[in-house]
Amino acid sequence: MHPNQNTRAAAGALTLAVALAACGPSITSGESGGSEPVAADRLQAPTDESPQGEITIWDRSGDLFNVFDAVIDDFNEVYPDITVHHEAVDIDAKLQNTLITGTDVPDGVFLDDAKVAGFSDYLWDLSDVLAPYTDDIAPQKIDVNSLDGAIRGVPFDLDPGLLFYNEKALTDAGIDATEIKTYDDLLAAARAYQEAVPGSKPIHLEQSAFLGQLQLEMYASQLGTALADEHGELQLDSDEYRQVLGWLDTVNQEGLGTRAEYLSPSDVGALESGDQVFYPWAIWFSFAPEQQLTKTSGDWRAMPLPAWEDGGARSGAMGGSSFVLPKDGENAELAWLFYEFLMFDEDGYRAVWGENDTYPNGLATSIPAYAPAADPAKPLFGPVEGLGGQDLWTTAVEAGAEIPGGAPAPAWWAGAVDYLGTNVQRMYDGDMTPDEVIEQSTADIQTNLVDRQ
Repeated sequence: MHPNQNTRAAAGALTLAVALAACGPSITSGESGGSEPVAADRLQAPTDESPQGEITIWDRSGDLFNVFDAVIDDFNEVYPDITVHHEAVDIDAKLQNTLITGTDVPDGVFLDDAKVAGFSDYLWDLSDVLAPYTDDIAPQKIDVNSLDGAIRGVPFDLDPGLLFYNEKALTDAGIDATEIKTYDDLLAAARAYQEAVPGSKPIHLEQSAFLGQLQLEMYASQLGTALADEHGELQLDSDEYRQVLGWLDTVNQEGLGTRAEYLSPSDVGALESGDQVFYPWAIWFSFAPEQQLTKTSGDWRAMPLPAWEDGGARSGAMGGSSFVLPKDGENAELAWLFYEFLMFDEDGYRAVWGENDTYPNGLATSIPAYAPAADPAKPLFGPVEGLGGQDLWTTAVEAGAEIPGGAPAPAWWAGAVDYLGTNVQRMYDGDMTPDEVIEQSTADIQTNLVDRQ
């Protein structure tokens, strides 16, 4: 996910109703390595020395569309005979019906990781084409794109969770944020800040049900769990979720949290005034001090998330996107070459994350999921001025390496927002306890979503 895309996802979260698998044309030879048969839905790379044809690629309009569009010329230097038709599309509104009807299906689509599993029956299994790179891709990204032994997406970004903090405001209050190692330490620092700045509510509490659930998953990811396991079975009723929800409830009950929607006017106001100084969020919050926090730009810094216990993981995944190749696309094998260039060729990933016309300093709102591209010693984007010139690259890459493995988001994940995401907000209202959130959400999600698949 990306900053200008997450708010749209929150407003238009897709409820996926995946029907029967589409039966796209097979481009396989029937054998792999001359001996093993190839499954009908496993994509194979072209074998032509100079592949040629036309591909249609769907991306959302906005900054990333412009970034990907600019890479097409670089791609054509390697593959001059592949014509790329790059289209800006409202993917949430259009993709489902397109795949169901099989009409004008694109060859490649940019898709939120949380939605890949819901479309899996319509997508090529990319296990074979990704095989040369799999060992070097962040395990969490392979896990979220895998279902029943098949990899359904080409991993794009890694969105590590970080703790953003107003260094100037904290220093003025006599607090050294770098001493925060655990979430208990964060509570202690928030209490100390509130004592020094009466009336402040130092820690961000997300008010959007969708983004609140996404942030909850970031916290859970640190503990090595998620809303569903690798088989799509609901696992909300756990000690890990009780720990996270209990901590959030403490922040709320003690009046230590600013409850606001991500970068809404009330959120920005609290950030600019110094009332809200701790923001546990994905790396894409770096967009805020660069673009929106004009008064406090330069005062902010980023560090790894606190751990839930001493020695625990200092980051978790919050959001993320991948590229999928529909089986009914006419030239999916050529689209694979495009994504292979973008993600695994140095010229490609440098063009995406490095200096470009859209981001003169480089794309600093995510890091690559491919380890050779995410080299701490070879930054793709420069120091972030909104973070006081901090080397965010190294901080984010090191945090990303701590993200535990994950599981694919189930097809019903977005629908769960009506229950879990909403009930978390009811907890903040004082209407539910953490145990009640878990009990009620588990019952509703199981009955209304899981059992109806």
